[in-house]
Amino acid sequence: MAVQLSIVVPARNEEHRLGRMLDVYLPYFRERYGEAVEFIIVVNGSTDNTIEVARRYADGWSGVRVIEEPQPIGKGGAVILGFRAARGERIGFVDADGATPPEAFEDLLKHFDGASAVIANRWDPRSDILRQPWTRRVASRVFNALVRLLFRLNTTDTQCGAKVLTRRAVEDVLPYLGITQWAFDVDLLFQLRRHGHRIVEVPTVWRDIGGSHVRVGRTGLEMFIAVIRLRLIYSPLRWVVWIYDRTLGRVIRHRV
Repeated sequence: MAVQLSIVVPARNEEHRLGRMLDVYLPYFRERYGEAVEFIIVVNGSTDNTIEVARRYADGWSGVRVIEEPQPIGKGGAVILGFRAARGERIGFVDADGATPPEAFEDLLKHFDGASAVIANRWDPRSDILRQPWTRRVASRVFNALVRLLFRLNTTDTQCGAKVLTRRAVEDVLPYLGITQWAFDVDLLFQLRRHGHRIVEVPTVWRDIGGSHVRVGRTGLEMFIAVIRLRLIYSPLRWVVWIYDRTLGRVIRHRV
C-alpha cells in the first residue's frame, strides 16, 4: 500500500515524553490512515533511554521506523534524516513532547488547497494555547520579529514544531538544507519561499508539556546567533560564518 503520510518525530533525551506522545498519535492516525501512515522516529545524541523507548514502539507497531544518530545533530539534523527516509505523499514533523495533539496535526492536512506547506501558528487569535510561560512568549515574539526583519518572511510563527509539506516541496528544498539547530525552521521556510512554494499558516492547539530541556536564557542567545549566522550565509558576508564556525561556533555547538 502506498504511504500517504509520513510523520517524522525528532527525539533527543525524550525517554519520559516520547512514549506518552506515541500512545496518543499511533492509534489516532492508524485508525484513520491504516497502513498508509508511517512514523519515523529519529533519535539523535541521546544520553538517556530514548532509543529503547523508540524501539519498543517499533516492535509493537507496524509502520514505525527508528533512525539512530549517535551525534547530537539538533532537531533540524534529525528532521533532515527523517525527510530522506520518508515515503509519504505528505511529509510532516512534530515535536516528541506531544505539545501538539494529533487532532491539531491532522487539521494541517485539511488546508493544503494548492499550498506546498501548511504550518501551525500559535499566534493566531483563534489558536487554543495553554500554559505557555511568558518568558517563552516574549522570546518567541522577539525571535519572530528578527526573522521577519532579516528574511522578509511573512510567517507569524516560524518555530512551532508542527509542519506538513508535499513530497515535491521536500524534494525541492532538501538539497539546500544544512542548518541543524535553532535556525532550521527558518531555513526550511526560507528555502520553500525561494523555490516558489506557497506556505499556509493555520490556527492550532498547543499545550506546554513539562520536562522541556530548553532554557530560555541560553537558548535565546543560541537562537539569535543561529539566525544571524543563517542570514550571513545568504549574503556576501558568508566568509564571516567560516571564521565563526572555526572559533566561537565550536563552543556554541558543544553546548547544544
